[in-house]
Parts: sequence; structure tokens; C-alpha cells
Amino acid sequence: MESFISMNFAMKLHYRLQEPEVAGSHALPVLLIHGLFGTLDNLGVLGRDLKQQHRVLQVDLRNHGQSGRSGEMSYAAMAQDLAETLDEVGFQKIIVIGHSMGGKAAMALTALIPDRIEKLIAIDVAPVDYRVRRHDEIFAAINAVTAAGLRDRTSATECMREYIKEDGVIQFLLKSFQQGEWRFNVPVLHSEYATITGWEEVPAWDHPALFIRGGLSPYVQDAYREDIGRQFPQAKAYVVAGTGHWVHAEKPEAVLRAVHRFIDVD
Repeated sequence: MESFISMNFAMKLHYRLQEPEVAGSHALPVLLIHGLFGTLDNLGVLGRDLKQQHRVLQVDLRNHGQSGRSGEMSYAAMAQDLAETLDEVGFQKIIVIGHSMGGKAAMALTALIPDRIEKLIAIDVAPVDYRVRRHDEIFAAINAVTAAGLRDRTSATECMREYIKEDGVIQFLLKSFQQGEWRFNVPVLHSEYATITGWEEVPAWDHPALFIRGGLSPYVQDAYREDIGRQFPQAKAYVVAGTGHWVHAEKPEAVLRAVHRFIDVD
């Protein structure tokens, strides 16, 4: 447990809080956490649906979006940031949903405030040290745009195509590109990449957890079942066939059905 308590001060996070559309709803608040290179808008498809019944809190993680910058990018630090943000908005009991790096941050949060989380949903990520570099082309593309001094998205797109073949990935990254500046901390994300892809095992959190997996994605494999079960004994899995790592963007209806089946059960 002690390893998941950051020794540094928590980082002030930028966030968006939406009130439920249904007046008088008593559903638990939901915390949505984006992945690497993202912002609080990235899980918008979930937020727009869930805000019908729930208070929805979307955050920019440290070194992303409009949140603060730091040389530390550990999951302990991210969990501390999130816990203090929950305190700031007054959420005592929550449902937490995170994608990729955000899913790991959500899992780390269970070690810090285990009794304040009712249910956990991790989208296409497992509590393991991946030991794989999957983003070198992305870093190369980002650095090429910066080195060329480009300021508009059209020229940046052409530059990035030399490194990244998927236009969807390029457009996702360019959501955080404004007037020649990246809204994520490129040097720190690169230097701390092993920490981001790594993992330090959390104490067993014996509460309901759902792992949503893209059927074509390598991020959640059968080989990780033991790791998941040891840290999250009540874990269930849901596979969305024909999708990769961006499950919620590729088949949002399927993901939302799985989310509602999980969180709408008492």
C-alpha cells in the first residue's frame, strides 16, 4: 500500500463536472479518465450518455490538457491527483472508468481510496508491466512537427503521415495541438514512458471490476488473467469483437451496453 502513496504534492487537475439531466437522480457519480496523449474530452461518448443519470467528472491527467506539469508520471502520483480532485468536488463514493493509461490510474486509485470506489471499469488495459514500446512512431511524429516549427493542423497532418499510417491516430493527437504547441508534456511522457507502460502491483481490491477488451487488441490477453484476478478478485471481462485499442470509439454502443449492464445492477 505504501508504494502507492506519492511523496510529492498532488498536481492541480483541470476538470469538467456535469450534472445529471434527470432531476433528483440518486445514481453514484462517475469519474472518467483518459489515456496517454489524451484530454478530458476523449471519453466524451461515455460522458454524454452517463450524464443522463449520473454526475460525471472528466479530468485532464497531469502533463495532459490544461492540467499542471510535473517531472513525475507515476501511477501513485496520478492517483493522488485524482483523490484530491474528488475531495475538491465533494465526491465521497464513485464509479470510476478509465481507458488505457487512465485505466491503470483508476486501478491505482483503488489502492489509495479503496472504500470510496464502488465499481471499476478498465477499458482495454491490464494491471501488468507491458515491457513493450508501442508509441515510438507517435513520439517521432510529434517531435518532427515540433522540429519543423509547424503551427497549423493541415501541415502537421502531412508531416505526421511520414511516421503514422492511421489517420485516426493522427487526428486524435492533433486534438491536443494548438498554434504550434502540444497540450501534453512531450519530454516527460517520453522520459517516463517505461513508468507509464509499467506497473506496480496493487493490493487486492475485492469489489466489482469490469475489464472491457478490444477483440483485436493486444493490451488485455488471456495470459494476464492471473494478474487481473490476483489484484481484482471480482473482475469480469467483456470482449468487443472486431475492435482494437480504441474500443469505445470504434463501437461505442457495445461499450455503453456493457457499462450499463455493469453499473446499473445494485
